[in-house]
Amino acid sequence: MSKKLLEHIYNPTDLRKLDEQQLPQLAMELRDFIIDIVSIKEGHLGASLGVVELTIALHYVFNTPEDLLVWDVGHQAYGHKILTERKEKFHTNRQLGGISGFPKRSESVYDTFGVGHSSTSISAALGMAIASQLKGENKHHIAVIGDASIASGMAFEGLNHAGVTDANLLVILNDNAIGIDPSVGALKNYLTSVKDGKNPKQNNMIKSLNFDYSGPIDGHDIFAVIKELKRLKNVNGPKFLHIITTKGKGLQQAEDDQVKYHAPGKFDKTTGEIHLKSEAHLPPKFQDVFGLTLVELAKINPKIIGITPAMPSGSSLKYMMDAFPNRAFDVGIAEQHAATLSAGMATQGMVVFCNIYSTFLQRAYDQVIHDVALQNLPVIFCLDRAGLVGEDGATHHGVFDLAYLRCIPNLIIYAPKDEIALRNILYTAQLGLKHPIAIRYPRGRGSIVDWQRTFQKIEIGEAHLLKEGNKIAVLSTGFIGNNVTLAFKNISNATDFAHYDFGFVKPLDERSLHEIFETFEIIITVEDGVIKGGFGSAVIEFASQNEYSQKILTLGVPDVFIEHGTVEELQNICKIDTKSLEILFTTI
Repeated sequence: MSKKLLEHIYNPTDLRKLDEQQLPQLAMELRDFIIDIVSIKEGHLGASLGVVELTIALHYVFNTPEDLLVWDVGHQAYGHKILTERKEKFHTNRQLGGISGFPKRSESVYDTFGVGHSSTSISAALGMAIASQLKGENKHHIAVIGDASIASGMAFEGLNHAGVTDANLLVILNDNAIGIDPSVGALKNYLTSVKDGKNPKQNNMIKSLNFDYSGPIDGHDIFAVIKELKRLKNVNGPKFLHIITTKGKGLQQAEDDQVKYHAPGKFDKTTGEIHLKSEAHLPPKFQDVFGLTLVELAKINPKIIGITPAMPSGSSLKYMMDAFPNRAFDVGIAEQHAATLSAGMATQGMVVFCNIYSTFLQRAYDQVIHDVALQNLPVIFCLDRAGLVGEDGATHHGVFDLAYLRCIPNLIIYAPKDEIALRNILYTAQLGLKHPIAIRYPRGRGSIVDWQRTFQKIEIGEAHLLKEGNKIAVLSTGFIGNNVTLAFKNISNATDFAHYDFGFVKPLDERSLHEIFETFEIIITVEDGVIKGGFGSAVIEFASQNEYSQKILTLGVPDVFIEHGTVEELQNICKIDTKSLEILFTTI
């Protein structure tokens, strides 16, 4: 290339000074820039590469930030960030103290809405459009949403409302037939028929919702995209543009394996080859312990069903989907539906394992209460990515589950300390429980390589003494208890401390708690969830109800939203990393 265009672009004002014929070259440079950084720093690659032309076109045609642009989820917003005054900081993406991996209002005026979870863009942009009307402002409002996200109920709620308004709203469907995993469902089949020209125009469901529909057009033909956006600027009311893109566009391996290159980790920017670490002697990921164990159990118990909302790879339910395709279901981005579907199956005697990331179960809170717990249906919720998850940050940490689930009657809550405990609680749950259960476990790996041991039934509500001591009792729940164990190895006064594993946050082992409060001078609770309302709060409630007066110190996630960084860095911020625990134990 004779001249680098991107190095002279700081914000969209600079972008709009370019001749339209220069934009394909800029698209090439922007793709190269994203690949260069993400290959070293890691992040969400495929989605951002797929919308490079769209991103340039939107900022070229519309007067951002005065015109308001909302990205759904935000996996695809790297190009947006680079073109909106964050090019020089992009190398800090998802790192502690750096820019967020998702659009974030406090980070930039160009980030009009904070995102991270799917299917919010239409509702948010419609709210902005109606507000602009009420204030007499003449602005454009654009929501960019993917084909996986638009299948979610919330997106349909937004479309349903927008269609009866005259709001100046443009919804752009970025249709690449994939979210994190391939899109599923009847809507996906409908969109495919539209793309293939098999669906007659008069049978257009978007038009039936009173949108001015146009497309589908090639989302990588930047001139066609710009031409249509310019036309739509002059169309009043709700508009819908359907564009076809390829996730991972510009990096052949990312185009060929779109699931793997959604967030590939570090890779060779020239060849695209992912730098894989040898996993031969590593302990398994907790998600794989879940997935492989479920296949084992499903071979024994024909009533076992697996359900996930759009995370078959991330949750490792894919193993069961391959082994028992008629008994494992990806329902798309539909957490509410997943929870109530599970409840419906449970009424008919099925043993349902509903696997949802902890942060996404928040979207099905009413269904957990109303459809499952109130009816006391023994659905088995498996909450992957519980606790601090690292670089995805505040929108993805699974730190609220203990607090928001603990108040629900009938619900059992269990946090396994290791792979063996996870395996055994899955086995125990399928034997038949009288209540629903939520099993929360972390992202990443544990420490046990030989985890596929003979199943053992777990006694519901039973805590375990891991280490004897004489002055101070440390009560931990779940995987964070391993930090406590490691901390004891490096302190001189370890004999002062007893350590108890409270896998069950509900029901609490009150017999053990009475013994603990009658024996020890100080009680310390440790959890990787929010302190307010969590496990420590449960212990304080027990002490108050039983008139115990010992000092109780609660450790966990403080009452702030924890941002992005490595899990170790974030644990240190919360003072629940091994080193912080060592310091506390030696000074208390």
